[in-house]
Amino acid sequence: MPVDDPARPSGGNVYDRRLCDGLRSIGYGVQEHVVAGAWPWPEPSARRSLRDALASVPVGGTVVIDGLLASTSPDAVVPEAARLRIGVLVHLPVAETLGVGDPLGARQREGAVLGCAHAVITTSEWTRSRLLARYALDPSRVHVAAPGADPAPPAPCEGTRLLVVGAVTPIKGTDLLIDALTEVADRGWTCDVVGSLEVDPWFAARVHEQVKAAGLRDRVRFHGPKVGDALAERYAMSDLLVTASRLETYCMVVTEALARGIPVVATGVGGVREALGSDGDGAAPGLVVDAEDASAIARALRSWLDDPVLRSRLRATAAERRTSLTGWDVTTTRVAAAVADAAVEVAA
Repeated sequence: MPVDDPARPSGGNVYDRRLCDGLRSIGYGVQEHVVAGAWPWPEPSARRSLRDALASVPVGGTVVIDGLLASTSPDAVVPEAARLRIGVLVHLPVAETLGVGDPLGARQREGAVLGCAHAVITTSEWTRSRLLARYALDPSRVHVAAPGADPAPPAPCEGTRLLVVGAVTPIKGTDLLIDALTEVADRGWTCDVVGSLEVDPWFAARVHEQVKAAGLRDRVRFHGPKVGDALAERYAMSDLLVTASRLETYCMVVTEALARGIPVVATGVGGVREALGSDGDGAAPGLVVDAEDASAIARALRSWLDDPVLRSRLRATAAERRTSLTGWDVTTTRVAAAVADAAVEVAA
């Protein structure tokens, strides 16, 4: 899948694009190698393409590899660690995507790759902690470079316009969201869902059936994926971001909403609390609920919809949090420093 594919935008792809552009802006020569394939478990030809891409880098060169490619490809990555300075960018530890057991040896493969890397860059403290707990890594070589947020005009934030941004997939918990909205169907609200319906078509069809069965077709509106100005327009027309995710390593849509002063209702998974942050008094600009609990999401939504004092407080906290968000320039600088500081003896 191309990094810039507007039909399937993702936080990981946005991060990779902004990192490449950011490194160029501060004077680095960046050569992109796009390796097609069904990663992290691609066909043999895709693995060969990854090996060829690494082999094309001159001795002593610096390479930052997306963990989606690197983590299950020790055969391609490990041999190159003797002659290249290798950084692995881990958006999501591959083991987190597995169910019970590990029939493909993903943990062993990922451990071998991260163990040979001269720098491991993660997008949240949560991810860093997971990797250090799972693998015998030198903590000094495992770094955090959280995603940046672009400045944006504050949204009006009236109250009843809910927004969901993310592909309609089980990991994003869209089914849980619809269950929660069904529980608050007696309140006045609309919900715009912005995200691909093609990543998991079967699941998306099931969600549409949920909406139909609950009688919410006029209130839950699916818009497909949006990027750039079209996505910004959706944020500007929203009062509350809602995410029911089952897993997030950071959740960039949270900071995208906060950049506009929009409060958040979110499941407290992974690095969501890091993205949410707090104001100077430690108050969060949103409500955090347990994962896999549609009723908890419904209670949070009911509180938001029914309590004008709560809405006012969360808006004020979101407005303050908006001023403390860091930009992509900070992200870029942290990645560059992590790779530059990595000690490596290169063999010709």
